[in-house]
Amino acid sequence: MVWEDGGSNLTSYPIGMSQQNIFLIGLMAVGKSTVGRLLANCLQMPFYDSDHVIEERAGASVAWIFDVEGEVAFRDREEQVIDELTSMSGIVMATGGGAVLRSTNRVALGSRGIVIHLDSPLQRLIERTEKDKKRPLLRQGNPREALVKLQAERAPLYSEIADYRFITDQQGPKVLAAEIHRQLSADGVVD
Repeated sequence: MVWEDGGSNLTSYPIGMSQQNIFLIGLMAVGKSTVGRLLANCLQMPFYDSDHVIEERAGASVAWIFDVEGEVAFRDREEQVIDELTSMSGIVMATGGGAVLRSTNRVALGSRGIVIHLDSPLQRLIERTEKDKKRPLLRQGNPREALVKLQAERAPLYSEIADYRFITDQQGPKVLAAEIHRQLSADGVVD
């Protein structure tokens, strides 16, 4: 039995098709959680969202943690959760967009599973986040400028550890999850 999404509902899963971990990385609003959940269903594997696990443990939202404790404290929590989750076997995990900022996280992700970088055109991400008040890094100043800066800073880090890169703007999340599943199957990563 495993905890799904770090939540309080204990869920029993059959042995997944693969014991290989699959980790989704990418900028905020790119679809990591949605695609990850769908991919986990396809693979019959448990799904975790590192931000949700952090929120569950803290009893507070990511935005609150940023506001009250600061980004460094949030990144400390994130590093601990990513270390724990990547140590598991046979999971699909969506990370927060900034998880790659710490080299410890990049090493854990890159060495303990298959890393899939979900990417999207910047304009699409701006549209997806323009009314979102929960994202701490977009609440101050110009969200477009913030996303441009985040993309420039993080794109090389995503590329450094990614085994695959998929563009999320081309199709819906169900189709994308099926496409990822097909590619991983074709490459022998999953059964």
